[in-house]
Amino acid sequence: MVGITIGENESIDKALRRFKKKYERSGVLKEYKKRTFFVKPSIKKRMEKMKAARRAHRVDMIIE
Repeated sequence: MVGITIGENESIDKALRRFKKKYERSGVLKEYKKRTFFVKPSIKKRMEKMKAARRAHRVDMIIE
């Protein structure tokens, strides 16, 4: 559960901005999106391979 405490003289805008940052960093939204639909294991494996290939390609481009 993500929560913040608001200071006595703190504006609502500033508190909302702090909450949004904390919410993003906690990974709640990412976890929710991951759990909303089922991905078959074969597709998951294929996606991971593609991700690794892109990562390797990026590293090759940086080194050259």
